[in-house]
Amino acid sequence: MVTSTHEATHRLFQEHPEALTLVFESLGIPPPTKSDFGSITPDATEIRPVERRVDTVLKFEPAMGESFLLAIEAQTKKDPDKAKSWAYYVAHLSAKYDMSVLLVAVCRDRSTAKWAAGPFECAVGPWSTQVTRPFVLGPGTVPVITDESTVTRQPALAVLSAIVHSDDRRAPAILETLARGLLSFDPGTTAYWFEVTEVGLENTPAKEKWRELMSSVITHFPGHGTLFEEKYLEGKTEDRASLILRVLEKHGIDVPEDIRERITSCSDLDTLTLWFDRSLTASTAEDLFVESPEAPGSGA
Repeated sequence: MVTSTHEATHRLFQEHPEALTLVFESLGIPPPTKSDFGSITPDATEIRPVERRVDTVLKFEPAMGESFLLAIEAQTKKDPDKAKSWAYYVAHLSAKYDMSVLLVAVCRDRSTAKWAAGPFECAVGPWSTQVTRPFVLGPGTVPVITDESTVTRQPALAVLSAIVHSDDRRAPAILETLARGLLSFDPGTTAYWFEVTEVGLENTPAKEKWRELMSSVITHFPGHGTLFEEKYLEGKTEDRASLILRVLEKHGIDVPEDIRERITSCSDLDTLTLWFDRSLTASTAEDLFVESPEAPGSGA
């Protein structure tokens, strides 16, 4: 099931792969730059239809050194069946692209992170034919960032830290530091990172704290049409529309040009939020605009 955390981490790693610096440091590889990466289709579906899609697949191609693929999965809970899917992803991608594959699991809670580290074996008796051992980005490997200078230097890592540590008792302090640090950027960039963080926090208690912080940022002079307020709201609507289209794409849903235009031209955040919620369970693009019985008149 596609969740908000999946969507946020997908956007984070696709657009800011420098958030993977911790992985590279642990492997003894020089920190990556965005130019070292190229994205490839996350579709791992064979001709006979059992649909399988990796959250994010990146091709790491440095100017010098070994090239390899990164298959990145956001995992919010233990799932015994996922171990089989992960083994398939690694084998399929390695065979398809003739490259080594590093599987990275992003987890918010320690028990899930401990489980996700594996190893997961395909074995008969004492003999293991295949072993899957993901690299886990979780509470034990991602640092807690409570220093504003780190946020301004490494915003992608700071946002990842906030998402991963959203269940931590220090979450309010982490979020407050993140909010202050992100305000050092131009309004459009600040709005982008605020949006990614909000979506990534999903249904955690930390999300409400983050929304309070966001509200305090843009309501010093509410309704006065300041540049920050205009750019902030513009950035939020653009990112929300982009997320809706991405969810539909991951579900394999065709989006006619008129509907794409309706989504991207919408400037009402409440409407876009409603459409985003509907996109998570939609079967067709038109489902975004179907009125629910309990909410007459919504989705105008």
